[in-house]
Amino acid sequence: MKKLLLFTFISGFLICCTGFLSNGFSATGAEQPVTYTVTIDQPVNGNLTLSPALPADGIYPEGTVVTVTAKPDAGYAFDAGYYSVPGRFGQMYTEFATPTFTVTIDQDKHIGASFIEASALEGFTVKHDIVFAKPGVKTLKYDVFTPDGAKNLPCIVIIHGGGWSANSEDIMRGLARELVRDGKYVVVSIDYRWAGQLDGDETGNTMANLIEDCYGAIVHIMEHAAEYGADPDKIAVTGDSAGGHLSAAVAVMAHKIGDGGFGKTPGVFEYMPSYVPAGKSIDQVRAEVMSAIKAAAPSYGVFAGLNTYTDDPAADSTWTQAVSPINNIPNAADRAVPHYLTRGSRDGLIRHEMVQTYLDALVAAGHRAEYIQVGGAGHAFFDWKPNEQTKATFKKYGVYYAAQMQLFYDSVFYPERL
Repeated sequence: MKKLLLFTFISGFLICCTGFLSNGFSATGAEQPVTYTVTIDQPVNGNLTLSPALPADGIYPEGTVVTVTAKPDAGYAFDAGYYSVPGRFGQMYTEFATPTFTVTIDQDKHIGASFIEASALEGFTVKHDIVFAKPGVKTLKYDVFTPDGAKNLPCIVIIHGGGWSANSEDIMRGLARELVRDGKYVVVSIDYRWAGQLDGDETGNTMANLIEDCYGAIVHIMEHAAEYGADPDKIAVTGDSAGGHLSAAVAVMAHKIGDGGFGKTPGVFEYMPSYVPAGKSIDQVRAEVMSAIKAAAPSYGVFAGLNTYTDDPAADSTWTQAVSPINNIPNAADRAVPHYLTRGSRDGLIRHEMVQTYLDALVAAGHRAEYIQVGGAGHAFFDWKPNEQTKATFKKYGVYYAAQMQLFYDSVFYPERL
């Protein structure tokens, strides 16, 4: 019995010691530094330098601030620097618009940079990270792509996808560059709050909040349109996936801008933009936005049966309908909003019937609308990420159908040229 007790004591002691050592302590009791592994994604058409240099074992101590410098090869230009970590949609990227940037090592990360042909960035300028609101933890911003010599041009507003819970305006820059390069349009790619508490907000963000952010961005863009070379009364919207829903929503639901609250009063569902110019009433804002938005090109979006992302016990099917574009289409005789809809034929998330039903509802309300299925494409072919696979998909499908989308916009804003 004594031997059994002694064995049990020794075994328990060894297990405790093992746990003690595995939790960052040496055999002498000294705390060991926490370290993380960094992997360099070897760039194509350029190179990276890290300071301090990555050790041979690929490991940095926690808290190390690494300065990364990206340099393109001859004939190429810097697209973006980044670090990436595993996330909801595979590797998730945090990107930087300048060729020198810093990365704080607080978990295992990949670090890299993207380079593109220098000619792809000619003929326009980009203003990054223009802040338009901060309704919660996240600062909301957008990027403006302005053609050289732009003045009073129509403005295309792009709303990114990501399941209402991921990504930023950066992911749509490939599409923005395609739409701006002909010099006919100013293009703005916007960000918005993520649903729920994913931004770190104590009170979760609802779908109504996300729509309000999109309206806030549009209102801010209209206020500053002259600075960007744009006409504030000629606005088009587009977006993909979650952004497909949001772009359709802001296009058809502008008559619901107001200060009556969303669901606070039974049957009243209004959207208060997260930015409203000083000195303007909400009635003025609503009228201006209704007049300004003249076309929509939602790509592989969700148009009905939306999650409201609210825990309000009063929420019912009327709340879902209030955030669903298909339930809020105005009669074209009152306000016409032509639509250009796309979906990849191999899209595993958005079914053909979902888009067709929205198309039918638009046509029934008198709107000009067309629906293009992109043969062979899956989901998110308009996205741009700093990896070669996403770039190749965009080159295969996104470039051509961006040009088709622009032809649709031309039919609205430049009919005399067709």
